[in-house]
Amino acid sequence: MKSLPPTPETFALIADAGDRLLRDLDRLTDADAAAPSRLDGWSRAHVLSHLSAQVDALERLLHWARTGTETPQYADRSARDTEIEDGSRQPAAALVERVRGSADRFLTTVRELPDPAWQAVVRPFTGELCTPGRILVIRLRELEVHHTDLGLGYGFGDIPRPAVDVLLDDVSGYLAAADGTPPCTLRDDTGARVTAFGSGGPVVTGPRGALLAWLTGRSTGEGLTAPGGALPQLPAWI
Repeated sequence: MKSLPPTPETFALIADAGDRLLRDLDRLTDADAAAPSRLDGWSRAHVLSHLSAQVDALERLLHWARTGTETPQYADRSARDTEIEDGSRQPAAALVERVRGSADRFLTTVRELPDPAWQAVVRPFTGELCTPGRILVIRLRELEVHHTDLGLGYGFGDIPRPAVDVLLDDVSGYLAAADGTPPCTLRDDTGARVTAFGSGGPVVTGPRGALLAWLTGRSTGEGLTAPGGALPQLPAWI
């Protein structure tokens, strides 16, 4: 599982991702928010509600790390879904302010987390055991991937290289452990090796952003090439 150290550089990656998102939300209208996102069944308002509510959930894990008191992200999936649905009914301006306030709050929380808490073991909603360094990856991933899901002109090719590399590492780790991931090697458009699943199989080549979009199920492989033209069929990402 990919983890990040609690350094100024890491916090800057997360802060910059939040700033890019908020710049695209500056002129969001109620009609814009109600329009469909690129996620099936979710409007843009659902995506923004999730992004803000996710901070509350991650802060529950950070409270667990800080105090030793077990505090799950959510009571159950139904509670998570209800929270997102309820939040999605807010006007665009309120949603944007929630995203802004939650982004600021998350950065304050992680910057102030005591050193011993970074070694504590917690369990996210997905079930794995991890330390808070994993929470930093989750937050960066959610900001960047869901920014593309909004369909406001920000794509995987716009994600800066340092963040793309973190997310490629993270998503590749998940797929490497998943059932049904076919053997293949991924190389970027300079020919540099990005990752490999198993041994053998075709070589998939393309820009790092396009590789990330494919691995996360956000594209069918636009911008990528493989021998014979057919890309391997990947299992669903989370």
